[in-house]
Amino acid sequence: MRAALLHTVGDDKLDIRDDVTLAPVGPTQVRVKIRATGVCHSDLSAMSGVVPQPVPLVLGHEGAGEVVEVGDHVTSVQPGDHVIINWRPSCQECALCVGGQPYLCMKYIVESFTTGNFRIGDTMAYGMAGCGTWAEEIVVPWQGAIKVDPSLPWEAAALIGCGITTGVGAAINTARVRPGSTVAVIGCGGVGLSVIQGARISGARTILAVDPLAAKHELALKVGATHAVTPDDLPGALQELTGGAGFDYGFEVVGKSATIQSAWQLTRQGGDVIVVGAGAMDDMVQISAFSLLFEGKNLLSSLYGEADVRHDFPYFAELYKAGQLDLDSMISARIKLTDLNEAVAALRSGEALRQIVLID
Repeated sequence: MRAALLHTVGDDKLDIRDDVTLAPVGPTQVRVKIRATGVCHSDLSAMSGVVPQPVPLVLGHEGAGEVVEVGDHVTSVQPGDHVIINWRPSCQECALCVGGQPYLCMKYIVESFTTGNFRIGDTMAYGMAGCGTWAEEIVVPWQGAIKVDPSLPWEAAALIGCGITTGVGAAINTARVRPGSTVAVIGCGGVGLSVIQGARISGARTILAVDPLAAKHELALKVGATHAVTPDDLPGALQELTGGAGFDYGFEVVGKSATIQSAWQLTRQGGDVIVVGAGAMDDMVQISAFSLLFEGKNLLSSLYGEADVRHDFPYFAELYKAGQLDLDSMISARIKLTDLNEAVAALRSGEALRQIVLID
């Protein structure tokens, strides 16, 4: 089958080949035919090494498809079911899962570094985050395939698999944005736009979108931002929209220490600063101990939107079908697997928003 592989961390180009095979389906696993998969900035981070992954690696983690085979012990799905791939499957047994934080479960993430479900001849290849959705088919744990309504379009389902859940979940689950509040979002890629939508759905009164690319402002305003500025214009917007006091919530959706500090500075005393972007391990953030205490701000992280995908995937699908969540406007291109090198280059340059690979 066809798949897009990374052989060496740091490579700019993917090896798109047709001789990749899958390991047999285990008793608690599911084989899924991928029908749509997104090109996410986290895929670039895996290519560059910012997000560590083993190689050779089939990229892709944001996807949806149809179940074609299930292991003997699987009862949650059956062949023919439509599923969204959950790149953070939970064991549902550890203290984190039982305690209501399944998005922090490490069982299958750890296994993804030692066990690969792809084969290139006799060589084992890994799937990004244990998935590898830039392939025609994948094998995942049953917890990694979440059944959804078959009326949900494939491309919408794929977006819910990562970017939408990460962003909307950051606003709804992590920050719990209050009606009538003020929100600033730094970074207007796919996840940032999803944060904006989550804030809008939550009833925020003012939503400021911040991005250096003015071309992204129009879409940010379309999906829910009330104002949009470049970083250079941020001081003026802070004064105009909050009287200089700062925003109730500051979301950082870039993954850089500089933008985390910017989010801290634009958030009011007692407000919440939410880090959503995936940063590098050696990019350190400095905040004075004095400010950390006396400004009363809360510095929060939001991994995968703090989602329990068993409930949140279907919920976000219903929001989409009800017209409250605009996913269609966020798709900048529909492409084929063979177009992935061009898609990666477009995303790296900042030209693209969410490109969706469609597989027949």
